[in-house]
Amino acid sequence: MDFSKIKMVVTDMDGTLLNSKHEVSDCFFTLFHELKQRDILFVAASGRQYSSIVDKLRPIQNDIIVIAENGGFVVMEEQELLATPLAHSAKNEILDILGKVPNVHPVLCGKHNAHLMDTDATFIEKLEEYYTKYEVLPDLRAYQGEVLKIAIYHHVSSEKHIYPYVKHLEGDLKVKVSGENWVDISSSNAHKGYALQKVQELHKITPAETMVFGDYNNDLEMLALGEFSFAMANAHPNVKKMANYHTLSNDELGVETILKKLLAS
Repeated sequence: MDFSKIKMVVTDMDGTLLNSKHEVSDCFFTLFHELKQRDILFVAASGRQYSSIVDKLRPIQNDIIVIAENGGFVVMEEQELLATPLAHSAKNEILDILGKVPNVHPVLCGKHNAHLMDTDATFIEKLEEYYTKYEVLPDLRAYQGEVLKIAIYHHVSSEKHIYPYVKHLEGDLKVKVSGENWVDISSSNAHKGYALQKVQELHKITPAETMVFGDYNNDLEMLALGEFSFAMANAHPNVKKMANYHTLSNDELGVETILKKLLAS
C-alpha cells in the first residue's frame, strides 16, 4: 500500500484507538508528533462527549480536530466548526418510546454537558467513562436546552434490547448501534460521515488522502470517506465488510501498527 499521499488520519476512540481499559498508548503520542511534523492532520471521532475525548488526548488537544457525539459536534483548536442538534419534538418522541422499553437508561447529550434522570450506581459508573460532565434532572421531557443526540444504555446488549424498539425511526433520524451497550439517536445529518465530509471540505482533503480507522456501526459513514479505511480485528462484522483493509485489534496496537507504516512510506 502506498501511503505517501495521506494528509489526514481519522480514528474512532473506543474499540479502536483506546484499548480495552480505555487507555491511549504512549506509542500513539510519539507517532502523533511525527504525523504533526509531516503536516498530517489528526481527527478523533467518537460517540463520546467532547470533554471526555479531550481528557483522553489532553497532551495534544490543541493540535487535533475532535468529532464528538457521533458527529453532532465538531471542534478544532477549541473553536466550534459544526453542531447539528436534534429537534425538540423528536427528543420527546424518542423519550416516549423509551418509556416503554425495559431496563434502558437514556442520556440527553449537549455540547458540554449530559443530562439524565437515572441515579443507579452501576449505570453511573459506566456513564462516567464516556461523559465526564453530566447533570441529573427530575424530568428529561421538560429539558429545553439543545440536545445533539440521545444516547441509550442497556447493560446486556444494545443491539438486542434497544435497537428493535427504535429502528423504525431510521430515515427521519440517524439511529446507530454505537457499541455493545449503546444506541445513539440523532438528527439525520448528525453522524461521523457528515462531520468528516465537512472537515475534508474545509481542508481540501480528498478520500484518496484520508486514512480512517473504526470498529462499530457508527463508524460506517466515515469509513466510506477514506480510501484507506481500516477495520480493527475486534470490529463488528458490518465494519469488516465495509472497510477496504484490516488491522490488528485495539489491544494489539492496530492503529499504531498502520501509523508506523504510514510514517515509513
